[in-house]
Amino acid sequence: MSLLLNIEQRNAVLNSMIQWLQKEKNTLLEANKKDMESYSGADIAMYDRLKVDDNKIKGMIKSLQELAQLDDPLNIERFHFEHENGMSVSNRTAPFGTVLIIYESRPDVTIEAAGIAFKSGNKILLKGGKESLNSNLVLVDLWHKALHENHVSTAWVEYLQFNRSETQAFLENPTQKLDLIVPRGGEKLIAFVKQHATCPVIVSGRGNNFAFVDVDADQEMALDIIINAKTTKISACNALDKVLIHDRLPYKSAFLDKLVAKLLESNVTIWVDGHLDGLANTSQVTDDAIWFEEFLDYKILLGQATDLEEAIEKINQYGGGHSAAIITKNENTATEFMNSVDTAAVYHNASTRFTDGGQFGLGGELAISTDKLHQRGPIGLQHLVTNKWYVKGNGQVR
Repeated sequence: MSLLLNIEQRNAVLNSMIQWLQKEKNTLLEANKKDMESYSGADIAMYDRLKVDDNKIKGMIKSLQELAQLDDPLNIERFHFEHENGMSVSNRTAPFGTVLIIYESRPDVTIEAAGIAFKSGNKILLKGGKESLNSNLVLVDLWHKALHENHVSTAWVEYLQFNRSETQAFLENPTQKLDLIVPRGGEKLIAFVKQHATCPVIVSGRGNNFAFVDVDADQEMALDIIINAKTTKISACNALDKVLIHDRLPYKSAFLDKLVAKLLESNVTIWVDGHLDGLANTSQVTDDAIWFEEFLDYKILLGQATDLEEAIEKINQYGGGHSAAIITKNENTATEFMNSVDTAAVYHNASTRFTDGGQFGLGGELAISTDKLHQRGPIGLQHLVTNKWYVKGNGQVR
């Protein structure tokens, strides 16, 4: 395997992959049909993520097309210094080396995340879940065809067909060089990887996203945003789980009645805190632990906040550090909220469903990090790099 592929080689492989996806679309759909028929779990979010259809394939192709058009993220100078002794000192972006992506259910990760990691100059190790094995094996075979077609070693993209114990053994004692691990899945998967990994891990964490309807909110806008964020894709980590209502919201009862009616149209189960107890067609929370939950389901929790400060405190206490939104006409209130809420993405008068690499102009994402090192939020091509120092001299000693 070459030490580093040039940008022309990397883009050529991505463009070949686009063609192979188009050619072998039916092969992929047949493989995914087997995965769907074999899935016996009750997790509707996992089922939704597992499914591959024409639209999802179009999304895979689009992500590769956008990726191929992006600039090379490698060898970009971030800092330059001319030493007094004549040495030239610069800092430039560089690949991590080998990136392991461990994920559940989502065959599109085999394309989008692997594509980002590959274009940023990294060798890719893919460890998908058993529920998506047939789909993933087809996609990895297409990667290998695209690599072979461009006279590039297939070792650049490798699939690890490991069970849980084999995965644990590999994490604890890798049989090949491993520089970075990105787990994409539920909290149990993330905890498992963090417990056993011996190299850095980027945590693509839970959502549990909040919206705060301020006293100065445009209430029709608030309804539209909440319904969109909750119901359009419940399997997404950017979906909405909790809504806090300002206790002095004008015509609050009428607003809540409208909100409940709209949520029920989408068959959303509605929980409320003690302040809203008695609201028709809802159930009162009996255990505060529910505030920490990421639902990934047609469920929502409505609560009340006495002021902006309480809303911010509650979001920072219970939220997953992913996304939070405020609906208000007051710019000062919005600014204070956005500066004080401790999440990777903050929104003013917009749905949390936009927290996504493609929507943020990154051309897709490897993951959405809820860590603060080394990158927060959607990790795109330009973020999946480390750096190194280049020092050029002519015999200087210290």
